[in-house]
Amino acid sequence: MKHSSSPEKPRSLLGGAMIIAGTTVGAGMFSLPVTGAGMWFSYAALMLIGVWFCMWMSGLLLLETNLHFEPGASFDTLTRKTLGQFWRVVNGASIAFVLYILTYAYISGGGSIVNHALSFTSVDLPPSAAALTFAIVLAAIVMISTKAVDRFTTVMIGGMVISFVLAIGNLWLEIDPVKLWRPDGEQVFSPYLWAAIPFGLTSFGFHGNVPSLVKYYGHQPKQIVKAISFGTFFALVIYLGWMMATMGNLDRSAFGGIISAGGNMGVLVGALQDVVASDLMNSMLTLFANLAVASSFLGVTLGLFDYVADLFGFDDSRIGRTKTSLVTFVPPTIMGVLFPNGFLVAIGFAGLAATIWAVIVPALMAYRSRLLFAEAKGFRVPGGTALIVIVILFGVLTATCHLLSMANILPVYKG
Repeated sequence: MKHSSSPEKPRSLLGGAMIIAGTTVGAGMFSLPVTGAGMWFSYAALMLIGVWFCMWMSGLLLLETNLHFEPGASFDTLTRKTLGQFWRVVNGASIAFVLYILTYAYISGGGSIVNHALSFTSVDLPPSAAALTFAIVLAAIVMISTKAVDRFTTVMIGGMVISFVLAIGNLWLEIDPVKLWRPDGEQVFSPYLWAAIPFGLTSFGFHGNVPSLVKYYGHQPKQIVKAISFGTFFALVIYLGWMMATMGNLDRSAFGGIISAGGNMGVLVGALQDVVASDLMNSMLTLFANLAVASSFLGVTLGLFDYVADLFGFDDSRIGRTKTSLVTFVPPTIMGVLFPNGFLVAIGFAGLAATIWAVIVPALMAYRSRLLFAEAKGFRVPGGTALIVIVILFGVLTATCHLLSMANILPVYKG
């Protein structure tokens, strides 16, 4: 028998939506102009809208399955009870890989942004020290509680909106329509779309937080659906505005240097600051980058934290949360210290592995749960089996694109 899981005090819709938005809108968005340089704005916008829809639907399919179980059940429990041991192992390996490599990517990106911010002062930290500093400060917040992440993320999203509008507003005023729609006079863009899809998928990777939202809200599907929908749509709007601002100000050829430098966040921010000489824009863009990577780190590691606790059976006591924190943060932090410039490569590999746990497995679990809980009444994603098939095909397409790109079969823009 399911226990009533409604919280004593209603949780705010804003808090849940900001956790989703904070996870989604983060360091990954800084990879979008770099990986989208080949296809440029129009194709990049179409790609992002298509990816957003499929990732939104896969998140709701995951929620549909999650609501058949007690709050606190994470991916390990859901896959074991719906798909069996084989998919439990496959999904567990993929989710651990994705969440850990994203945590590493955000530590790398965070260290890059910390160093870029410090470049305006006399302080000069080695990349490894900047990455370590970033990781320790943010990990402490996740260790406290989900509520702490909610509060900090909401504040940071507010700061992101303000700094984004001030920084991007300045960039929008400087947009050159020729650069935005016909860069370098080149007419061939569409072949570069396919290799960019995995990066688009990674930029909408909020799925690790769906079980956390069920734990946070209890069995309140309407609230959770709204939080997921508002959070992901907010991310889509931010991404489109960001792509317009960057591609409308930077020459297409300028991305060659950014790509050759590893595509890290500080390099892109520096390139924009070189184009638009405004102290306000420089300060706001640096602030936005810091808040974006920090909020994304908090959201992703919250999902990883809850997954680790569920997998190893760690309780919510101080000792239990300490154990969970060590397993969650120590491995990616070590990687961030040893390899501080692996941001773009990590984002690409995360997109490959995320097709399993964030796209294919949620669709399969929803299909299976509809058979297992056929008599149960509750939330069901519209669209029937056809939607499930579309989501699975999207996952297969994304994985195929990344593998073909790695094999140098798909064209990848180098500048």
